[in-house]
Amino acid sequence: MDDETNLDPAIRAVGRGAVSNRVGRFEAVDRSVVDDGWARQEDEQILRTEVRFERPRSLITYNRSPDLPFDRSINPYRGCEHGCVYCFARPTHAYLGFSPGLDFETRLIARPDAALVLEQELRNRRYKPRPIAIGTNTDPYQPIEKEHEIMRECLLVLRDFNHPVAIVTKGTLIERDLDILGPMGQAGLARVGVSVTTLDARLSRLLEPRAPAPKRRLAMIRALTEAGVPVRVMSSPVIPGLTDAELEAILQAGAEAGADAASWIMLRLPREVSPLFQEWLARHYPGRAGKVMRLVRDMHDSKDYDPEWGRRLRGTGPYAALVARRFEAAARRLGLDEAQPALRCDLFEVPLSEGDQPSLFA
Repeated sequence: MDDETNLDPAIRAVGRGAVSNRVGRFEAVDRSVVDDGWARQEDEQILRTEVRFERPRSLITYNRSPDLPFDRSINPYRGCEHGCVYCFARPTHAYLGFSPGLDFETRLIARPDAALVLEQELRNRRYKPRPIAIGTNTDPYQPIEKEHEIMRECLLVLRDFNHPVAIVTKGTLIERDLDILGPMGQAGLARVGVSVTTLDARLSRLLEPRAPAPKRRLAMIRALTEAGVPVRVMSSPVIPGLTDAELEAILQAGAEAGADAASWIMLRLPREVSPLFQEWLARHYPGRAGKVMRLVRDMHDSKDYDPEWGRRLRGTGPYAALVARRFEAAARRLGLDEAQPALRCDLFEVPLSEGDQPSLFA
């Protein structure tokens, strides 16, 4: 490692997406690591994942974004071990005093009381059910879920309340929960979006180093659909000059695996994500870096990112319009453009708490 990475030269970041650990935007001082020449090979250590715990006082987050199809979401974890270098959620780690770089994928926050807090919020007499989105910020089925099972506990609560849920994930660990999601999907209470960024296994390993391989995600789509869970294949993000040529092939593979709908989102580079992604390009695809960033800036009025509603997810201009037309044509040809039934909210029912008695007049 060089002195620009903010990482001890004795530590090797194996299987990680970001190539640096620069400080977040709220830090008062910068940090740099300088090799004093005394480092020895036998002193090298692998950068390991650390998990800390947070006791949330509330869990459901509400939004009023007009370009999002949901108004509430929950996050069992902060940070994500999948390490997707393009992840637009990386800047949220700066609020915790961590770097959006390697810290985001190695210094994780688990919320073990999430299911208990969720149940309390759903029992509030003023609560009105609408679909809860999970996985819109960090993946609920990232590797640490295998040990902590926070997502599964939240799903059990949602099942008990007959509460609709929409999940976005790359994690094949979701197959563990087919016993919950299968019946919910058949009842119109659950839907899953599976993100497939590329079908190229080598590129995927560089972009999203600890996420399942593309073929494995397609197998996950099939497993979910066979269990009765409707699945949307998500070409997300489309990376100009790097993965954009695969758009139709990704939709085709998703349809063949059983997906009944599709969506796409253009690469987003807010705040610290842009320099992190450009570092990644310079290391792994230096010959394409100029073209990729030129196309990105062409869609955002010469900026790396435009946060305005209506533009942030797709961009504007000729290139963005071309990708949109390609997607629409492929989705129509594959039957992935039909309107999907809304998740059901009319089945919502607050179950009896321990010690409660049913009404004589129910």
